[in-house]
Amino acid sequence: MSFQRFRKVLTWGGAAGGGIFLTSWLLEEQSTFRISDAWGLPVSAESNHLNVRPKRPLPSRDIQPLPSRDIQLRSLESETFDVLVVGIGATGSGCALDAVTRGLKTALIEMDDFSSGTSSRSTKLLHGGVRYLQKAIMSLDLEQYKMVKEALHERSNLLDIAPHLSYPLPILLRVYKWWQIPYYWVGIKVYDFVAGSKCVRSSYYLSKERALEKFPMLRRDKLCGALVYYDGQHNDARMNLSIALTATRLGATIANHTEVIDILKERDEEGIQKIVGAKVRDNISGREFNVRAKSVINATGPFTDSIRKMDDPETSNICSPSAGVHIVLPGYYSPEEMGLLDPNTSDGRVIFFLPWQKLTIAGTTDSPCQVTHSPAPTEKDIQFILHEVKHYLAKDLEVKHYLAKDLEVRRGDVLSAWCGIRPLVSDPNKPNTESLARNHIVHVSKDGLVTIAGGKWTTYRAMAVDAVDAAVQACCLKAKSESQTDGLLLEGAHGWSPTLFIRLVQDAGLEPEVAKHLANTYGDRAFSVTKLASLTGKRWPVVGQRIHSEFPYIDAEVRYAVKEYAATAVDIIARRLRLAFLNAQAAEESLPAIIDIMAEELKWSKAEKKRQHELALEFIRVEMGQSITQARQKERSIALSPEERELYTSRFEKLDGEKKGYISINDLRRGLQHHGESIPGDVLHDILREIDTNHNGQVELEEYLAMISAIKSGDVVNSRFAKVADMEEEWQRTEQRARVPVERSGGGI
Repeated sequence: MSFQRFRKVLTWGGAAGGGIFLTSWLLEEQSTFRISDAWGLPVSAESNHLNVRPKRPLPSRDIQPLPSRDIQLRSLESETFDVLVVGIGATGSGCALDAVTRGLKTALIEMDDFSSGTSSRSTKLLHGGVRYLQKAIMSLDLEQYKMVKEALHERSNLLDIAPHLSYPLPILLRVYKWWQIPYYWVGIKVYDFVAGSKCVRSSYYLSKERALEKFPMLRRDKLCGALVYYDGQHNDARMNLSIALTATRLGATIANHTEVIDILKERDEEGIQKIVGAKVRDNISGREFNVRAKSVINATGPFTDSIRKMDDPETSNICSPSAGVHIVLPGYYSPEEMGLLDPNTSDGRVIFFLPWQKLTIAGTTDSPCQVTHSPAPTEKDIQFILHEVKHYLAKDLEVKHYLAKDLEVRRGDVLSAWCGIRPLVSDPNKPNTESLARNHIVHVSKDGLVTIAGGKWTTYRAMAVDAVDAAVQACCLKAKSESQTDGLLLEGAHGWSPTLFIRLVQDAGLEPEVAKHLANTYGDRAFSVTKLASLTGKRWPVVGQRIHSEFPYIDAEVRYAVKEYAATAVDIIARRLRLAFLNAQAAEESLPAIIDIMAEELKWSKAEKKRQHELALEFIRVEMGQSITQARQKERSIALSPEERELYTSRFEKLDGEKKGYISINDLRRGLQHHGESIPGDVLHDILREIDTNHNGQVELEEYLAMISAIKSGDVVNSRFAKVADMEEEWQRTEQRARVPVERSGGGI
């Protein structure tokens, strides 16, 4: 890079920094005068009286139990509400919380479960939008700048009101050209400066050596260094549930699995037609009834247009759905406490590479799609993400001056994959609706339907404020106050501290890993969860039967989830325990235990248990990417050399001791018994299903060779079936060595 170009970069950076400082100062000065300032940020209301943890009367100090789902449904049917919010995603839950804290009688419903749509399928980041800030500066776009400023405020607020669920996360920007160092450095320093007092932590520069020390998986050739900035990370589904539960603790009526099937309208005294509620169906029982409300807020994300058309069949669509696919990889792909942003992928899309729940999330893609209740990832998107991961991770790791070929990005390492539909919207308030809104929009129809759409997870609260403001004005609602949610602690935050898990270990006898998980998921409600935990029968841990050996989830969480309105097995594996999102195979293996516990709590029959199991398997296979993995396995060709084919055919024949031409479950059992292994029949069936692509209960030679080929290519990893075959060959080799030939034994005649 020439000196002239370097000087331009520094000059641009200084000018941009000065401009941002001046603009930020002027706008901050305005923000102290009124509720809706230049940013659209609400001034924090006096909400201390709301930040009191609800408790039972003395002598019991436990929390008041939540009203049952049946009680909530009866309330929906029998009462009249000021506000009916449709959609229990982040925005809908935020609307309900905002409305109820203003003193409005509030109801919140959802056709599926809390956070069942886009809100549980995010990148798990709480961010201001460092890329949007770059665009704002380069284009001198004040509107985009306001959006970043608002998001930075909301990021800070979420970190404050739910410290058990959210935390700062350093994100690394790798630099492979020297001139990019001052360019990126100025950018992230401006990002810190715009955040002002809401800055999470200061950004900083890393030399090449320090960058590789922090992120040893990075490709090292031509690496000049790295820059690190901070955003927030959270458990999105649990955060969503905490917002909704906080609303119901404060008096809102909420019901999941309750679908709007029509909008109710009546004419007032002046003959003007107005919305007066909705006709709904309880998707658990199938019963239909009316919910009366003075206003209805449509917060249904990708399904925005379906509700709008119930109000007005002639209205045009405003939602342009976009599919974002993420994949989950083992934890060793990334450092435990640092993420990575790649702003320059092969096709211009941005890829995040983040640690989460001791595993690694990579994504996302961004491509137009159709709105569906069951969005599924595609193999094309998975391969794109894997290709980009390979692009910036090293194939060879340098360890103490020598190279170790330790890192290989493999298709078989994809533990789970999911697709979220981002509801990009055009603004119906503007005559030209061709361009998509970068921020959220609020629209009120002629009959009074309030629609809130667009935006992002981080700004859910600001979106809710705008939506409820619009409902209050359009429907003449008598709110007792303005928005009270800035600084309002969420469910579990009141008594949480970073060392809370120690009390759980000492008082309840939980494993430290389990205790940390409970404290960082339920906050101060973790003690209520622990009370439901069963004894292990061991000296240590005393309580807490794990649902799956690889994860810290315990039986008590399933029972507690039912009290928090979980009604299906999918509710548990997807939104309460996050198992399906972390490891699809582990979720499938955990289903029997989960369904048995739910059956006890919800009095399910054998037929219902079977139905729940089938629905959960369908969810895992379609929405968590398992089906495309299986389809890929069926289509794979056998790429083995003649020598390899001969070797693995020999192993197959050793396991097929009866020369049947296939391997059965009895062959697996015999092979394991040779090594003193005793495995339950259902596990043996699982091992057999790993490779039985034609589902006939037996494995033919071609299926076995196809699997070995997939293992060599990285499409399949950690195959238990292949391990059994290896063990059988080793056993037979040992047996052969143990036999002493007669002519060498000194015997014979």
